Amino acid sequence: MNKIRYGIIGFGAFAERLILPAIRASANSDIVAIQKRSLDAARAKAREHNIPHAFATADELVKHSDVDAVFIVSVTSTHCPETLIAARAGKHILVEKPMAMNVAEAEEMIRVCNERNVKLMVGHMVRLSPAVLRMKEIIKSGAIGRITFMKTEFVYDGRISHRTWLVSPTIAGGGPIFDIGVHCLDTMRFLVDDEVVSAKSELSPQPTPTHSEATATVSLRFSRGTVGSIYCSYESAIRRSYIEIVGTEGALSAYEYTRSGIPIEVRVVRGEKDRIVEDRIEPFDLPDLYEREVTLFSECILNNTPSPIPGEVGLANQRVIDEAVKG
Repeated sequence: MNKIRYGIIGFGAFAERLILPAIRASANSDIVAIQKRSLDAARAKAREHNIPHAFATADELVKHSDVDAVFIVSVTSTHCPETLIAARAGKHILVEKPMAMNVAEAEEMIRVCNERNVKLMVGHMVRLSPAVLRMKEIIKSGAIGRITFMKTEFVYDGRISHRTWLVSPTIAGGGPIFDIGVHCLDTMRFLVDDEVVSAKSELSPQPTPTHSEATATVSLRFSRGTVGSIYCSYESAIRRSYIEIVGTEGALSAYEYTRSGIPIEVRVVRGEKDRIVEDRIEPFDLPDLYEREVTLFSECILNNTPSPIPGEVGLANQRVIDEAVKG
């Protein structure tokens, strides 16, 4: 076998726009099946994209012998049950973030995948960005000193999203903290290779049983003393992401660091005695990060190596966002 054959569970607009092209662009991956809740709609999309198999349920898709692995792109509330179904069918699983609705589900997903000896990867593709990897390299080198503070922002206009369930706690798990704040969190954890020990948030509006927050800030403390903040929102007229890492000797920053397939710049500033002594820009042409995550996951299956972003990464993030949505 030189290619991993994928079935996409939850073939909506996001999967059609980003995940399907990523699988097809990957040299060691192929798409053989999709699932939508409507069988007629699934068959129509399969015909449109020349995909061999179409199904109305995840159970049917994972039973097909042509499927080696699944990419779960469905709503958050079904990530856990669909992961368990796939694992028990012996299929490897790449699941979109957030991994689950809560810590208990994430732990169950890891346990069952381990029991069934299948690979599990969580879709935190931002940590695969060459720009983020370069920032991690600079931090590790000590060039900007001990990291004292990190700031991340990720906002967009959720009011125009086709995903009408975005602010449903029972479907999405939470609002922007679950949806995009988790990318901010994972990137910060990855950059400083440290774990969060405290998370406190301000949520607007205050969540109810039927409606999550639409805007949030989260204050974080890491085990080695670094403090951080996340600002995430569905109430912005302009999509934007930003990250800044401040150290005792300098700082790093980048706009649009969560994006894929665009050029971005990382700014590196170093200081001495309250003066800037170095201020430079490092440009990056970001690749398709979704293709990169698919390729790496297929590679780990083909070579029987550890998952590039294992379930334990998603679980660590889940612990923090579960705490953060409490306010």
